[in-house]
Amino acid sequence: MGEKTSTHPGAAGRAVTADRPGAIRNVALVGHTGSGKTTLVEALALATGAVTRAGRVEDGATVSDHDEIEHRQQRSVQLSLVPVEWAGIKINLLDTPGYADFLGELRAGLRAADAALFVVSAAEGTEGVTGATRVLWDECAAVGMPRAIVLTHLETARAGFEEMTETCRAAFGGDSAENVLPLYLPLHGPEGPDGHRPVTGLAGLLSGRVFDYSGGTRTESAPDADQLPLIEEARNRLIEGIIAESEDETLMDRYLGGEEIDVKTLIEDLERAVARGSFHPVLAAAPATDGSRQGLGTVELLELITGGFPSPTEREAPAVTTPDGRPRPALTCDPDGPLAAEVVKTASDPYVGRVSLVRVFSGTLRPDETVHVSGHGLEDRGHEAHDVDERVGALSSPFGKQQRQLAQAVAGDIACVAKLTRAETGDTLSGKNDPLLMEPWLMPDPLLPVAIEAHSKADEDKLSHGLARLVAEDPTMRLEQNPGTHQVVLWCLGEAHRDVALERLRTRYGVQVDVVPHKVSLRETFAGRATGRGRHVKQSGGHGQYAICEIEVEPLPEGSGIEFVDKVVGGAVPRQFIPSVEKGVRAQAARGIAAGHPLVDIRVTLVDGKAHSVDSSDAAFQTAGALALREAAAEARIHLLEPVADVQVLVPDDYVGPVMSDLSGRRGRVVGTEQSGSGRTLVRAEVPEIEIGRYAVDLRSLSHGTGRFSRRYLRHEPMPPQIADRVREEAPNGG
Repeated sequence: MGEKTSTHPGAAGRAVTADRPGAIRNVALVGHTGSGKTTLVEALALATGAVTRAGRVEDGATVSDHDEIEHRQQRSVQLSLVPVEWAGIKINLLDTPGYADFLGELRAGLRAADAALFVVSAAEGTEGVTGATRVLWDECAAVGMPRAIVLTHLETARAGFEEMTETCRAAFGGDSAENVLPLYLPLHGPEGPDGHRPVTGLAGLLSGRVFDYSGGTRTESAPDADQLPLIEEARNRLIEGIIAESEDETLMDRYLGGEEIDVKTLIEDLERAVARGSFHPVLAAAPATDGSRQGLGTVELLELITGGFPSPTEREAPAVTTPDGRPRPALTCDPDGPLAAEVVKTASDPYVGRVSLVRVFSGTLRPDETVHVSGHGLEDRGHEAHDVDERVGALSSPFGKQQRQLAQAVAGDIACVAKLTRAETGDTLSGKNDPLLMEPWLMPDPLLPVAIEAHSKADEDKLSHGLARLVAEDPTMRLEQNPGTHQVVLWCLGEAHRDVALERLRTRYGVQVDVVPHKVSLRETFAGRATGRGRHVKQSGGHGQYAICEIEVEPLPEGSGIEFVDKVVGGAVPRQFIPSVEKGVRAQAARGIAAGHPLVDIRVTLVDGKAHSVDSSDAAFQTAGALALREAAAEARIHLLEPVADVQVLVPDDYVGPVMSDLSGRRGRVVGTEQSGSGRTLVRAEVPEIEIGRYAVDLRSLSHGTGRFSRRYLRHEPMPPQIADRVREEAPNGG
């Protein structure tokens, strides 16, 4: 941050360690797909000596090698950790996925981090700051997370640093954009044959020095005379922005009075403002070229991280209770305090087994010790609550596909833990004699249903085990065994999330599945009164079957279920067979009468019947009861009932009209709108569930990634006749 010319000896081949929280920085890299996050991580690893050449550790594996699926999809689909060291500080770089389907991994990265770098492509103009990126910025702001902005792709011909900085100021600056300002200005070399002037260095606005990267290493010099006016204008603006955020209220008066403020004072005020999240510097970065170790802007960025971003001791830890809910004192980032760590990611390694990425908030985690595992449980997503003791396996620091052994992980650090067989993402690790439970972070709701079937008998035998392991790794996924449709349903965040889940089932767990059309739980009911007569008479020598019953059926209010009433007089149906009639009626109602969906909300009254002293039986009257209900249905109008959901959509004001129009096109009824914060509106509607199976995908497209929605079952109501007729025609029995 102080624009030093420090270098760092190579750390390649050994684990990066920290023995105190103050020597740790945990930084999440945030940005949409293609913004250059992973390339930036590799450039920082190269600049710190963590790798020997761009993106490569000693054995040739890349820094970001984590998942073969990522290589096939050509995008990051999971959170990855790359620890590096600079000026005696361990920096845990958390590379988060940029695609919206992997929001759960991104939020896990933010939970583990103490600051965020928003990576924005300078080559994309206003498209470089997407609506989804603004939403993530607001999420960080809501929890007070310090943020800085890094502009990448400056090496491309269409990159514009000044234009992109203004775009970021407008998008992220809030009421006052004077807290989003550059610390350096890019300097351009001679114009090439294509007319492009490449960025070759940076001008430090506080120091007034020039840092030249054109020779492959960073060199420092005084600015040329023609560079001074540009630097001076931007420098004055930066100083005013820093002073506006200063805790020293006299500083502005002194500055306006003509006093030259000491650079050391400005840097200290800047670092404090960045650490508390009130000032957001803009920096530039580009990867190293021509085999050089230092990419443009990497040293400046490392100085910002080590000097301006807070250490774990400066950030408040999540609230804790005992596993049974009793409050506990707030945690402090103390290596000698009670152990409290959290699993932020769970993965399966084909050689090691389950590996847990753990952030330690208090105490010190050591290999081979027994810890208590506590988990809130997400039963609706297939995750049980945990309250068990487990033995910690080896501790390691990940680097690409390597695992470098660690002797311990102190408060504030992040490490991988092997062989925690019960712990899942979101669980708390604490001392076995002092168990704790951390307040969970907000998990996004999976709202895209994917119905699956085992491809073969062999896959069917392995399916339940594979699915259990899959959801253990990913708490943003929900597993449902739908009792109404008898389908196995994976609820995902989007199509890419679905594709990755199915690929992991196949490659990691050896389970091949087929995706089938998702069904909603339809029901049937009588639209009016009807009568039916069930006659089951078979006499062909020997013991026969004889049962006759007459019923009346009438509809009941929603939620009434099946009500059975006995009004038989004179013993027309013997008392012992009346339960048999009811059993037959209820069995037929469960099977459905029109399109194979359960029959609900009716009263069935048994009014008359006949029996035979020898041939009547329980089975005969069950059959007669079912036949009577079917005959009543044949003469009545049957309503097909569909589930209706309460849908709440949160979108920027610009998209309210298109969203309401789209919901109406889905047979939805908009029941209200209300403002929800600055520039955002909550739209509430009642929409048939059959119309919103793909709404998670469609809303993202409609709102350019800025919309969020929730759904909640409301009730079943009659389906429009033309749609009901189509459903009956498509039923296996043809309706």
